[in-house]
Amino acid sequence: MHIPSTTTKEVEVLTFEEALKEEISTSHDYDPNRWLYVPCYYSEYRYILGTKGQNPLICIGINPSTAAPDALDNTLKSVERIALFNGYDSFIMFNVYPQRATDPDHMEKELNRFLHNENMKAFEYILSLYGEGHTPSVWAAWGTIIEKRPYLKTCVKDMVKIGERHGAKWYTSGARSKSKGHPHHPLYLRKDSVTDEFCDINEYLDALV
Repeated sequence: MHIPSTTTKEVEVLTFEEALKEEISTSHDYDPNRWLYVPCYYSEYRYILGTKGQNPLICIGINPSTAAPDALDNTLKSVERIALFNGYDSFIMFNVYPQRATDPDHMEKELNRFLHNENMKAFEYILSLYGEGHTPSVWAAWGTIIEKRPYLKTCVKDMVKIGERHGAKWYTSGARSKSKGHPHHPLYLRKDSVTDEFCDINEYLDALV
């Protein structure tokens, strides 16, 4: 379990560019030809964790927990299975907000604007990784946790805008919540769950209080 020791404003936060350069240039205790992990060590935040390929499924959760290369938690194991079942050659786990916290109730109360901006640069980067002929596929998978903090909705709206510049398509998997239409969390989905287009994501976000 990861409980934040302090707010992210009180720890050293690398820019995404700095963290990516470090990931590329240093040696690791995992296979860098298989894994993309930024920053490339365990810290109070995480921008990216996933496998490398030409056509990844980008899964969007709310915030990272303890997972790392070769040490996936049950949520990420489910994400990888569903990505492969749906014909993708890899997966990337990305988060609306990059602060690590196993329990979302422990997320910081106020948005760290610097950290969010760097997280959006990371999102822009992973959308650029697709090989020729592939459209970025983004799987909304945050469940009801988006209601934990008021700033999370704003973060997702920023992601949608960035996705539009890259022609990204949004998807869900599993039944959406009845009351507010939240996309299903991956943890308890069947491994043969299919992805469905999330055509009304803007309307969904506008309706959130």
